[in-house]
Amino acid sequence: MAQHFSLAACDVVGFDLDHTLCRYNLPESAPLIYNSFAQFLVKEKGYNKELLNVTPEDWDFCCKGLALDLEDGNFLKLANNGTVLRASHGTKMMTPEVLAEAYGKKEWKHFLSDTGMACRSGKYYFYDNYFDLPGALLCARVVDYLTKLNNGQKTFDFWKDIVAAIQHNYKMSAFKENCGIYFPEIKRDPGRYLHSCPESVKKWLRQLKNAGKILLLITSSHSDYCRLLCEYILGNDFTDLFDIVITNALKPGFFSHLPSQRPFRTLENDEEQEALPSLDKPGWYSQGNAVHLYELLKKMTGKPEPKVVYFGDSMHSDIFPARHYSNWETVLILEELRGDEGTRSQRPEESEPLEKKGKYEGPKAKPLNTSSKKWGSFFIDSVLGLENTEDSLVYTWSCKRISTYSTIAIPSIEAIAELPLDYKFTRFSSSNSKTAGYYPNPPLVLSSDETLISK
Repeated sequence: MAQHFSLAACDVVGFDLDHTLCRYNLPESAPLIYNSFAQFLVKEKGYNKELLNVTPEDWDFCCKGLALDLEDGNFLKLANNGTVLRASHGTKMMTPEVLAEAYGKKEWKHFLSDTGMACRSGKYYFYDNYFDLPGALLCARVVDYLTKLNNGQKTFDFWKDIVAAIQHNYKMSAFKENCGIYFPEIKRDPGRYLHSCPESVKKWLRQLKNAGKILLLITSSHSDYCRLLCEYILGNDFTDLFDIVITNALKPGFFSHLPSQRPFRTLENDEEQEALPSLDKPGWYSQGNAVHLYELLKKMTGKPEPKVVYFGDSMHSDIFPARHYSNWETVLILEELRGDEGTRSQRPEESEPLEKKGKYEGPKAKPLNTSSKKWGSFFIDSVLGLENTEDSLVYTWSCKRISTYSTIAIPSIEAIAELPLDYKFTRFSSSNSKTAGYYPNPPLVLSSDETLISK
């Protein structure tokens, strides 16, 4: 494969929406998501009201890339070889001694070194994006509560209640019915939770379009919520930018399922209509599959193998399946790269006038894209050395997946919007380096000396 990647060489440019084209104001959106689930557990399932009280310090627990073992209530941070680097029971971090006794140096029991490891299963759940992360804190606090209530409870069965809370707040009809807490609050004050697309990004999208690229929007959000987001961040004429809009795409199944399992559907007044035997023309659709989409892209480009690049923030839903099942180029939006920018003063457009402060106001937590004190770096961690040997640094499983399945990784679309379309990015696969594909810079923790990190 070529050493460099260029947008100019792509025929089709696709985008995820949430946390990709649409950036959220994380210190505001995270408490809203947490609260939407916690209120349901307390009011509908009888959980302790203490779950509703969250301190700014509590948010330090949130770290992308953690796995929750649904049976024993343990959260785990995995090394690239599947061993456990750190763990907690609920929010209580395990000491090195307890960790060594529980997991030793062997692979975690559910770990699969190849691509067969799903992020969702009946036995574990990987926290992979910023919609998920507030749920990690909530689940950890539920484990704390149940452990205390039942005198050291060893096995847990709370996950069905979490799924019910997700369903209540995010089911297809929730937006229209003003169900739950999340959608009504976003509708009430979108400016509090969403960042408008910068002019540079809008201009870049038009530049891609004018260069003859086919533009796709593929989101698992439903059509009504997608419309609200796009009108807010891009303007009422946002549909002019995209040749094809696919909502309720149910990723990663959009990429992994056969056409017969997941046909495209037309929409009328945001209601899904009959299944389509194939995709024949551009437009706005629901559900669907990458196979039928690619057939349409062949017709639209007049090429037997049009080259597609897809931008997304979720390794599980966007990057891994687009690369693994469809062999698309992939650009990972990794806000952890923004976290490296440190505690810069807020940009003027990010400061809030007092009258916009609402009922979810409280002391500000650390941004979710900055490093957790409890869990350490998202990218690397140290393994305790044996007696008389030094600790060694290893890559995390999450970090390894970035360099394996992403063409490049960037902090935001804005970071590349002013580059020429023929700019040549260095790919991750261009060398054995784990840092080659990060633009504009590798994470600080990786940029010092790669030779010190065990492969």
